[in-house]
Amino acid sequence: MSILSTGPIENNPVSGVRPTQKVTIKLVSQTDVDSVTVSIQGYVLSTTRTLYVSEVISVAPNEAVTRDYFADLDAFEFVFGTDVAGVKEVGISVWGKQASGQLVDAHRVVEHENTVNNI
Repeated sequence: MSILSTGPIENNPVSGVRPTQKVTIKLVSQTDVDSVTVSIQGYVLSTTRTLYVSEVISVAPNEAVTRDYFADLDAFEFVFGTDVAGVKEVGISVWGKQASGQLVDAHRVVEHENTVNNI
């Protein structure tokens, strides 16, 4: 199994408002034949690490899937799991957004920036 992580993302309030209120995750299958299964886990980071998102998504060949999650938190992290072969067949990106939908550049993690661990 391969594990990809955004690492901890700090989202402290600025003038009383956190920069990111929601996170958009995009999964893109880069295979023509087999579907890829991806598990998504989101964690609230405070004095403890608490799971608040847990979803398993099957991405069909050449399909793009988008999911939105609550992120109006002081700190969070997203972890993605897929089989070893699947990690090369799916593109994963994470986009922090304001309530208006505007992107927060500091909270953007694209495929090549994710931390990869093969287990």
